[in-house]
Amino acid sequence: MNCIIIDDDEISRNTMKHLVAQVSFLNLSGICNNAKEAQELLNDLPIDLLLLDIEMPDISGLDFIKSLKKQPLTILVTSNKEHAIEAFEYNVIDYLVKPVSLDRFLKAVSKAKEIFDNSRQTLDFLNKDYVFIKSNSTLIKIAIKEILWLEALGDYVTINTSEKKYTIHSTMKSIEKKLPPQVFIRVHRSFIVSLDNITSIDDNAIVINKQLIPIGAIYKENLTKKLNLL
Repeated sequence: MNCIIIDDDEISRNTMKHLVAQVSFLNLSGICNNAKEAQELLNDLPIDLLLLDIEMPDISGLDFIKSLKKQPLTILVTSNKEHAIEAFEYNVIDYLVKPVSLDRFLKAVSKAKEIFDNSRQTLDFLNKDYVFIKSNSTLIKIAIKEILWLEALGDYVTINTSEKKYTIHSTMKSIEKKLPPQVFIRVHRSFIVSLDNITSIDDNAIVINKQLIPIGAIYKENLTKKLNLL
């Protein structure tokens, strides 16, 4: 995986460089002091993973993500824990707090690699009862009733079922158009859920298979309309 480090602090850049060097599946394609340098690299090179600091002058890491038309897989690195909840609004893989240990770094980049390795899968065909996931040259059939929720991670979408999960290279908007609206509903910019598989709902979250899924404010009214309330 081709990755770049984006951080305005030299010590932090060197630390991340040392961590990357210890991971065999990562190829460091560049080190950037700011978002402008990073954008130039993204224009010139195929980058699969961003190791991105949040607190940077001129353009913050979060503002940089918002400016990208095509977002690579992203791991945010910051010295400030307070950005954690906001950060996951931006479809990031993980959120690392400085100083970053090797164990914690490996956990984050291994998650990114799993998504990257599965990214050749595509949603190939859909009818009301099942979908086909295309993995390389093989079509895998998944029953609609088995899909619990879908989660956006940059330009990838993870389809979570009761047995396993599948990662495809697509956008939530594209996937949403192919799913039957009587079964699935967008509840957050990063989540689509199966109405049939919802266990419970409180004011701000849905529970499916013991997993908490946030409800975005702009999606809450539509969700309420879809529920079969007594």
